[in-house]
Amino acid sequence: MPMRLLMTLLTAVALTAGAPCASRAAEPSLVITKGGESQHYTAASLLARADAVSISVPNDVSYRRSTTYRAVPLLALLGRSNDSRLDTLEAKATDGFIAQIPVELVTRGAAGGAVAWLAIEDPARPWEPLPHHTKSAGPFYLVWENPQRSNIRSEQWPHWLVSLELVESPLHRWPQLELPAGQASAARAGQKIFLSFCLPCHRLNGGGASDTGPDLGEPMNATEYLTEAGLRGIIRNPRSVRTWPNQTMGGFGSKTLPDADVDNLLVYLRAMATRPAAARGK
Repeated sequence: MPMRLLMTLLTAVALTAGAPCASRAAEPSLVITKGGESQHYTAASLLARADAVSISVPNDVSYRRSTTYRAVPLLALLGRSNDSRLDTLEAKATDGFIAQIPVELVTRGAAGGAVAWLAIEDPARPWEPLPHHTKSAGPFYLVWENPQRSNIRSEQWPHWLVSLELVESPLHRWPQLELPAGQASAARAGQKIFLSFCLPCHRLNGGGASDTGPDLGEPMNATEYLTEAGLRGIIRNPRSVRTWPNQTMGGFGSKTLPDADVDNLLVYLRAMATRPAAARGK
């Protein structure tokens, strides 16, 4: 057999043999980390679980309509942690969105609260694209049944998930997010709003995990270079204040974030501007 023909056949055999491995490697998976130990779950392995069921979500936050999913109870996937310090679920998405969800919200589902589910997109039956997007919310999406029972916020429905990890709360991980002493209840309420709505994309004084948006405290606090009207405009409709080609932030309507919440958020940001530079992570 001529050498060139032999090499061609060997190459073809190698490529054919390697194709299934390459396909498996490309299959998306979700990484769940607990106590430093990680497990990888493919869509196929999750859909094959005995506790995978069909659920209906009447008012899906991402699709803005009633939806049906094959899903697994999130609490069953996470299990119970023996480390009380790990009181937060850090949910990372492919676009850099990183939600910090109190684990208590997940465990409360077993006692009459909102129930958290991991929705899994079946590659054989892909979901529809999200509104104003070319791709769906999959392959993994955290959804809630009866979210009103636990006051679940819109930013606690992360889609495009790549990992879930049990971690310490944001205020323990990043002390620079903590308010100065002696602040009023409005600032405390605003801090909670920041942790739920802003921290998934923004840092503050260097504290946070995501770099999707700018740091709102360094090198200057946002309240020091933006007017109150400008800040409120950015929160409600960013494009009404400034636009650029790669802009990704969407606004928060009054149903999602009432005016009182915006008021408290601004109180928190102004209070954080008064922290000494050393306490702001500088």
